[in-house]
Amino acid sequence: MTLSLLGSTGSIGRQTLEVMEPLGMRPVVLAAGRNAALLEEQARRFLPELACVADEDAGRSLKAALADTSVTVRYGAESILEAAAYLGADTVLNALPGVGGLRPTLAALRAGKRLLLANKESLVCGGKLVTNATERGIIPVDSEHSAIFQCIERNAPDTAPARILLTASGGAFRGFTREQLSAVTPDMALAHPTWTMGAKVTVDSAALLNKGLEVIEAMHLFGLPAEKIDVILHPESIIHSMVEYTDGAVLAQLAPPDMRLPIQYALTYPKRRPCPAAKLDFTALGALTFAPPDRQVFRCLALAERAARAGGNMGAVLCGAGENAVEAFLRGECGFLDIPERIERALDSAPYIENPTVDDILQTVENCRW
Repeated sequence: MTLSLLGSTGSIGRQTLEVMEPLGMRPVVLAAGRNAALLEEQARRFLPELACVADEDAGRSLKAALADTSVTVRYGAESILEAAAYLGADTVLNALPGVGGLRPTLAALRAGKRLLLANKESLVCGGKLVTNATERGIIPVDSEHSAIFQCIERNAPDTAPARILLTASGGAFRGFTREQLSAVTPDMALAHPTWTMGAKVTVDSAALLNKGLEVIEAMHLFGLPAEKIDVILHPESIIHSMVEYTDGAVLAQLAPPDMRLPIQYALTYPKRRPCPAAKLDFTALGALTFAPPDRQVFRCLALAERAARAGGNMGAVLCGAGENAVEAFLRGECGFLDIPERIERALDSAPYIENPTVDDILQTVENCRW
């Protein structure tokens, strides 16, 4: 496998490099948004053929810094598409954040690459545009979708699941009332009880918006309608998701909450290799608990399910409005409960497009930024 790693300086990207090294793998392409300092460190350590930065100022800085190496540096937004379609890579792991990951996903698929996907917005926004461009299939990297993928892979290939049980930790505010949520701060929202993630994803998790995005992602990955994907709160984050079959059998994937396992499974699929992630000690595990989510308190989940049922460009509305609202919350410009309010206004007002093009999707997202 020759890998192009998009989003190498983010949380998933850094953990991907951590997993690759003991496996004897190295990326042939590293790409990032603007963190030239960390990208320089990574490039010097792994010596890829190509390093790309979307931000032009950061790219010029990186090019000067790596002038004494064999690494070719490209910069600007189009350089990320070059990284996604790079001829020297047969596999692309897309760990870019947000809606900006859509065009690179499509570039990779159209170039015939094997895609390892950690950018859920690609499917939430792109939907059929992405799945129709897939020739070699998509291997999910998100822990929940990796779990579902693993469960389905262990069953007969012609046996479709009857239902997906998508687990959710519940984030930092599990069990809170609306009154309690009205007083939360960004620092409180960023204190996730079981996972270490980037700021935006952590706030999404606290609002259950992330789980709503994952419902739509699962629809497109596994070909099930929204009504056959159930969300279940599971605060221990040991069961990463489950698949139920028509006979009532339920298969689950269990592991400690550590992204290195689903990352490595995507990299080595269909083989399994020793992984640095911790192993389960069932004798010390204690109870595993489950509960239904409260959609009236955590309204982002219900709004995401509404977008899932509507289809068309409503996933793009959800992503664009969600990104905008979470960014505003992190800057202290709105409250936590304003996040679903902003998303709902966008869903109510955005023009519906049944079969959006890429330009339609990107324009929809842009129109949700206010």
